[in-house]
Amino acid sequence: MSPSSRVPRSIPSTDGVTLALHDLGGDGPPLLLAHATGFHARVWAPMAERLADHHSIAPDFRGHGDSGAPVDAAYRWDGFADDVLAIVDALGLEQVRAVGHSMGGAALLLAEQRRPGTFASVYLFEPIVFPPRPPALEELFASSNPLAEGARRRRPVFDSFDAAYANYAGKPPLAALDPAALRAYVDFGFAPDAADPDGPVHLKCRPEVEAAIFEMGGEHDAFAHLVEVTCPVVIARGAEDAFSPAMFAPAIAAALPHARLEDHPDLGHFGPLEAPGLIANAVRAALFPAG
Repeated sequence: MSPSSRVPRSIPSTDGVTLALHDLGGDGPPLLLAHATGFHARVWAPMAERLADHHSIAPDFRGHGDSGAPVDAAYRWDGFADDVLAIVDALGLEQVRAVGHSMGGAALLLAEQRRPGTFASVYLFEPIVFPPRPPALEELFASSNPLAEGARRRRPVFDSFDAAYANYAGKPPLAALDPAALRAYVDFGFAPDAADPDGPVHLKCRPEVEAAIFEMGGEHDAFAHLVEVTCPVVIARGAEDAFSPAMFAPAIAAALPHARLEDHPDLGHFGPLEAPGLIANAVRAALFPAG
């Protein structure tokens, strides 16, 4: 059975959420993969295939993919840490190694802060952990959230999976994704209505959910507690751009007791999905140096 055809395992989390946990295959020590806002577990498949000497597992976070939504429809980022710890507890994992992208990286840090020793080491690509902002910038973020506004404008329905793929492949930002990662994003991130299985396909992570998550992204306090994360951490980033998370990666690395900054200037914020082979090699070197 191929990893993509395996039925996900259901894991209870907090707030009435049931998570879908996907086994992405491989043999060897476990590797927990945490996706970014608006994506889902299966976009990691191209990277997991290149890490087949490790057993990759990945959840759909609440509100994403095949996982449920919180009963109060609130997307506080502490809930994503709850999801991480629910997976760790359900599988009986100890000192596991993990990779996080964007929101997924913040979720891993929040989980480690709440329960030190959960992770042996982590590799984080542009985690969304904001350093303290000057008042003028704080006012800007309070009055406008471009990511949330963009999410609300996202097209939620296409005539078919192929139509969605062609749309994304033809324009930024998702055109930068590796074709296999983009195919996985579409094939497992959309679904037809149950009453019309041959009809149009709809985003599983609805635009209003994605927007709500972005709006809560600056509300957690992970940066203030980075000193409590004592496991080895790699903070990786792509090229700097205006208001890109790459800009505050150096501050995150500097605030962690045992961290190093890793630059990938030819990649953007979607680096693990743009170059899964390159990032797989970086993950192996960072988390499994003797492997």
